[in-house]
Amino acid sequence: MPACFERKGRNLEIIDKVEVLKQALNSARKEGKSIGFVPTMGALHQGHMDLVSRASTECDLVVVSVFVNPTQFNNSADLKHYPRTPEADAELLKKFGCDLAFFPSNTEIYPENWVSPRVDLDGLDLVMEGKFRPGHFKGVVEVVSRLFEIVEPDKAFFGLKDFQQVAVIKKMVEELNLPLEIVACETSRTEKGLAMSSRNKRLSESQKEEALIIFRTLSQAKVDAGKFSPKETTARAIENFETGSLKLEYLTIVNPDTLQELTDNWVPGATMCIACFCGEVRLIDNLTLIPNS
Repeated sequence: MPACFERKGRNLEIIDKVEVLKQALNSARKEGKSIGFVPTMGALHQGHMDLVSRASTECDLVVVSVFVNPTQFNNSADLKHYPRTPEADAELLKKFGCDLAFFPSNTEIYPENWVSPRVDLDGLDLVMEGKFRPGHFKGVVEVVSRLFEIVEPDKAFFGLKDFQQVAVIKKMVEELNLPLEIVACETSRTEKGLAMSSRNKRLSESQKEEALIIFRTLSQAKVDAGKFSPKETTARAIENFETGSLKLEYLTIVNPDTLQELTDNWVPGATMCIACFCGEVRLIDNLTLIPNS
């Protein structure tokens, strides 16, 4: 598990206006500084700080956005209950080396004259999260393309816990021919294996223990992948998961490039993805079962 580290002695500038942010970034560019960007929806945790730390090692200036994007929620209750902790977020960003923290309003991100780009995602948006959360990736493309338009980063850093989102964003960058690199970072986990997520703030301590069935299921599937087909590995994983108390939404093994389900044959990078409910809280996770090389 990657360990985040503190970068002391940095001055954090908090900005809530697009034009002010652009001015600051233009000044940095004139000084020849490279720009790393970490887009978030706030309620920050160590997983986010790992991304900030990674960005700080690869770029001269680190920008983090904190914006709960309404267009990627297909459930109004989920949007309403999504944790918002701006003061704590600012303190964490100051501690771990963010240079510019961008806390925009809805009108700053979505001005009246802004038009969302049309992007052919080649079906990446129709499976898994796209199937169970209709319109979700349309909202992701809207907000991330808008943020890229504002920040114009050299590199943008995303966690692989949102495996499908990373695939969608890479495809969007390719389709729009954007001049930046997407850096996918390994999922940050607790010592017991629970994937770090802002939604974990809504879990009780006992629920966090119950949710460990997710990582146990994925870990056993990685062992099973060396002995069984994808279809058999999936079936065994579902049986394993159902020994716990969480409610399964989907569990599937996919081709990492197309996100299409694998049943008969393994491919390099084959990944198991899972979505489930712990009480009212929806959790997702994934694990690569077959090495890429």
